[in-house]
Order: sequence, then structure tokens, then C-alpha cells
Amino acid sequence: MLQFTHGNSEIWVNGFEGIKLRMQYYLAAKNSLLVCTQLECETTEEMQASIEQAKVEGADLVELCIDSMEFSHISEVDKLIQHPTLPAIVSYRLKSSRKSSDEACKNTCLQVLRRALDLDVEFVEMDYEVASDPLMSEIIYSRSNTKIIVSSYLNGGGKPTTEKLGDVIACMQATGADVMKLEIAVDSITDLAPVFEMLTHCQVPLIALAVGSRGLISQLLGPKFGGFLVYGSLGGKSVPGLPTLVSLKQVYQLEHINPDTKIFGLVSNPVGHSKGPILHNPAFRHTRFNGIYVPMLVDDVKEFFRTYSGTDFAGFSVGIPHKEPAVACCDEVHPLAKSIGAVNTIIRRPIDGKLVGYNTDCESAISAIEDALRERQGINGVASHTSPIAGKIFVLVGAGGAGRALAFGAKSRGARVIIFNRNYERAKALADAVSGEALHFEYLHEFFPEKGMILANASAIGMEPNSDQSPVPKEALKAYELVFDAVYTPRNTRLLREAAEVGATVVSGVEMFIRQALGQFRLFTGGLAPEDFMRKLVLEQF
Repeated sequence: MLQFTHGNSEIWVNGFEGIKLRMQYYLAAKNSLLVCTQLECETTEEMQASIEQAKVEGADLVELCIDSMEFSHISEVDKLIQHPTLPAIVSYRLKSSRKSSDEACKNTCLQVLRRALDLDVEFVEMDYEVASDPLMSEIIYSRSNTKIIVSSYLNGGGKPTTEKLGDVIACMQATGADVMKLEIAVDSITDLAPVFEMLTHCQVPLIALAVGSRGLISQLLGPKFGGFLVYGSLGGKSVPGLPTLVSLKQVYQLEHINPDTKIFGLVSNPVGHSKGPILHNPAFRHTRFNGIYVPMLVDDVKEFFRTYSGTDFAGFSVGIPHKEPAVACCDEVHPLAKSIGAVNTIIRRPIDGKLVGYNTDCESAISAIEDALRERQGINGVASHTSPIAGKIFVLVGAGGAGRALAFGAKSRGARVIIFNRNYERAKALADAVSGEALHFEYLHEFFPEKGMILANASAIGMEPNSDQSPVPKEALKAYELVFDAVYTPRNTRLLREAAEVGATVVSGVEMFIRQALGQFRLFTGGLAPEDFMRKLVLEQF
């Protein structure tokens, strides 16, 4: 169990900020966070074009991966090294360059790195194996202005531990490195806990890059714990474990992160569809709340909460498939969430560190449906002071966490709840809990006992990348007065499009998302949510 605190803030300031201040001479980024992108191109022309693109997208420096290039003589890369339009890290990786024999590869590597040092490039990055070579050691100690990054790649051998990482760092530091870099293959998001601990306490600038989608927070949270720089991918290209340069500059704005920043995020699997970061991060900045919201790809929710138990990790959205299992992870559960049996929000209470679970899905979804029905009825001249859901057949697809919230909400408003789910036993258990009825999923397309029903999709059917799917055929949608889809990626699902075409009122999952996010933001910050700002942000970007 690791708790992340910053009692030794002096080490952090002197080791991290101090080094960056000394590099003002080299870097236009000055005292802000350094954002880098790795460029792997085959020709100097492609590399130069990529540098220009990186500059446009906001990179502070670029890593020129020379081992990816095809060249016959070192002079072909001289111009690239001598006249980059951004500060550069010149690297040549032995493990990724196997186009010739090991000996020939190493000779080329040494030649390229020596040339970069001769030309006083801002940074030269080399493998620990190369830095330990006697020939390179002599060059390292006799260099003038160039800063040396020594890197080590850890893959296999079990989970990373603070002891194992400490040993590797000590070896790299002995080479005379100015900056050290760890590239780590992780199998679980919890493998990053010792990495953050090393970042916090390391007195030499350290870069930590976790490979794979479960390592994404190594970049997004690295600056909080003292990471020297972060990497982003170029051109919006999706690279597992790397945020895009555009998102780093526009969404996360990591230059605002500091040791006191509180961490919030979506605990889910999958997590790539989440729009939470583009909503909560700007809202934090708008209200001047010192927080960051990040996607957290979590496989084992219990292990996750056991590992990240410190007060730095202050609050969480909970998504598929963890809404129900997460209840058992909470020290306390709000009565509504307890009755539903699912939480979508967990707060670490500041006074005692206890995890408290809430459910903001229920009221957000039901109120969105009610408001849409009232608007429809108002247009038709049918006004009512009771819930417009009362007495109606409420057909629910899905019996997971969101489905449970909708079922309990509909029941509380007096609806007759009918539940369909691919796993009939789950549907039956939920139906029993709300005094409803469960039917087998294959009957859904022919279930229309009366007109004017309500349909709510709380399953993942129709979610990207399977946006061509719909849980109900278009013809069957004619029986429904209103169709709600909890899926919000895409915003206008096939289900909603076809429902509108047959005359039903439609409610997008975006509306539910906005409302539940407002509730979450209030819980995260203990204050008011900027509703107009957040609603405008979502409607502009979704």
C-alpha cells in the first residue's frame, strides 16, 4: 500500500524545478513544463516536416530517433541536428535498430551520438549499455553544453518495485547522467505506484514513461510527482500510453500541475471513450480549483483502491464494469447508491481519508427523461404536476450499473419497469429488486404491448467503435413515445436517429452526462459547479 505525499518538498523543488531553471539557456520552454514528442521517420525530409508539425502542435522539444532513419553517411543527419527548429533530444536506440549486426549497429550509434555532442545539441539520449561503454564514458565527461539523458528499458521480471527501480536508477546515475529515463512495460495501472514514488524522491531529474494503455497516467500525473518532462503523440495519432500533444496543451495543460494538485479520474475498462477530461479539467481551471481529471484504465478495482490510498487521489468517476463491484470498496455508501447497488462517484473524505460512494446517474437520467416528456406534453397541451413517467411502461435495456440507476429511478416515479438483458439472470435479479419484470433479450424486438412506452438503453450497444448497432429494430420503435440512450459516444446514436425518424422524442446520453457530471463536480470540489460553462463546453465539443 503506497501513500503519495510530498513531505520533502525541498528535494522536489531543488531536484526538479532547479534543474529546469538551469536549462533556461537551452530551452525556450523556460520555467514551464517540458512537453516532448518522439519522431520516428525514415528520411531527413520526413523528420524535418514532423518537427515543424510538432512545433505547430505546441511541443517544447522533439526527440529525433535517428535509429529509425535510413542513411548511408553521418553527414546526412548533420543538417537535421545542426538546424532544428525546436530544441532537440538526439537518440539512437540499440534495441530498436537491428538492420545490421549488433557490432555495426553499436558503431553507428556511437558515431551518431558523438556527432550530436560535437554539435552541442541540447540533449543526447543513450541506452545505459552505451553510456557504460568506456569510449562513450570518456566523451560524456568531456562534453561542453549538451545534457545527457541515460535511459533504461524494463520489460519482464515481475512487477516493478521501488527497490528494483532504485537499483536501476543508481546504475544510471553512476554514468554521469544529467537526466535519467525509465521506460517500463506495465501490466496494470497499479504497477505505476512505485514509479510515482521514485519520481517523488529522486534527486536527479527523472523521466518515467510507461508503455501501453495502462501506463497513460505516467505522463498525465508525472509532473505532479516531479517528472522532468512528458511525452505526447503527434498529429492526434493514438499511441497506447501516450496522450496527444493537442490534449496536453488544450485539455490537461500540465504546466498548471504542482505537488498540491488533487487527482480525480474515471475508473473504467474501457476508458478511451471518456469525455470527462475535456469537461472537468477546464471546469477546474475555470473555478481555480487545483485538480486534474484523467482516464484510468483499471482491471481490478479492489486492487486499484488498495494501491492508491493516499489523499492525493481525491475522487473518482466509476464506469463500466466497476459500478457495482466498487460499492464494496467504499467505507460508506450514500443511501440512494446503496439501494441501487451501484456507485458512479467515489470521494476520499479529506478529514479521515474514508472512501464515500454516491450515485449521480439515477437523478440525472430520470430528470432528463422527465424534462423531455414535459416539454413534449406541454407542446401538446397536456400539463401535469406528477411525474410524466408515472404509470407508463418503462422498457430498460441493460442491467449493469447504469441500468440499475435507471431502474430504481423509474420505479421511484411510479413507472412499470420491464428489463431486458443478454444475461437473463441479471435482468431477473434487478427486476425483483424494483418489483418489475424481466424478459429474455431475444423478445425485445417484438415487445410492444401498447403505444406510448419509454425505452432506455443502458447497455453498451451502439457505443463507438460499434456505432452501427442498435438494441431495437427501427420498426419496433414506433411503440415508444420517448427513447433515451445512455451511450454518448457517438452523441447521436443509431438508436436515437431511427427513433426520431419514427416520431419519438429522443434524449441523448450527453444530457445525462452533463447532469451527472455537474453532480460529480460538486462532490469533487465541495462547492458549486459552473453549470453554464460546463454545459456550453460539452455541447461545443461532443
